[in-house]
Amino acid sequence: MAIHFRDVTHSPLHGINLSALDHSVVGVVGLKGAGKSTLLRLAAGLEAPAGGAVNGPKSRRLIGPGDPLNLSPVDLLCVDRAFCGHDALVRERSIIALDRLRRAGGTILVASDDEFFLSRLCDEVWWLDGGAVAAQGDAREVLGKYGASVAGQLVEWGKSLSQPLDLATRRGDARAEVVSIATTLGDGQPSPVLRNQAPAAIEVRVRFNAPVESPVIGVMIRSRVGLDVYGTNTELEGAPVGPRQAGDEVRVEFRFLCGLCPGEYTVTAASHDPDGTAHDWLDDAIEFAVASHRYTAGVADLRAEARVSP
Repeated sequence: MAIHFRDVTHSPLHGINLSALDHSVVGVVGLKGAGKSTLLRLAAGLEAPAGGAVNGPKSRRLIGPGDPLNLSPVDLLCVDRAFCGHDALVRERSIIALDRLRRAGGTILVASDDEFFLSRLCDEVWWLDGGAVAAQGDAREVLGKYGASVAGQLVEWGKSLSQPLDLATRRGDARAEVVSIATTLGDGQPSPVLRNQAPAAIEVRVRFNAPVESPVIGVMIRSRVGLDVYGTNTELEGAPVGPRQAGDEVRVEFRFLCGLCPGEYTVTAASHDPDGTAHDWLDDAIEFAVASHRYTAGVADLRAEARVSP
């Protein structure tokens, strides 16, 4: 049977007005401290709200982390991150059991951090942020908004991280030296976390220890498993660097739209002659990550448009 929250306040929740109807599965998402567990305990009747009212059926059950998965018939079932410790077979069986419970008229609230799981299971999603309702409605739409918020916060957090230079693979004749390598956001802010489909850049600084007539500075992005994803250099891009004298220092910025799938990557950077003779070559010298609000497989996010015809 349905569950209704009427102007509910119960720390950290405040001003909650939500309803889940019969024959429905509702996902509950939010970061730590948003109030997901509190909401489910109130829905299950295990706590009374400090303010407002929670109206629901008599038959209610809460399954929390580590509890037995009792998915037998009940009017209202609240599931609080109870599937995260189980294998794929148990999870698939649980989805079938929850669907049967929904078809029998039950109402189900599921708090989970697994967006794919929620998108498969839920008719609606509630997003809690700081104890308030940030969004509610269609599962894919709300999960997209929630994912975008998480990705944005991850990028902001990345600004506080350093990006150490790994010199273990350094090679070359030392006529030039790669001083620093960094990934940056569109505003030029250094960050080892880039945003999918947003402006970004790789910045390379090189100091010359000897005269070099036609230096070429290049970069290569590789996936976590060592697959070459994309590479370019100043010669290919028509941006001449030389000639350079000993003591000269140059900064090269390779700007691009970050069309990479979410994941972890490395950057290789080098200074070399046009024939490939290396002055300084650093393989997989820095690491960076790409954050996104949606799942894509592989390494290149081509943003394909799907069209269905009769």
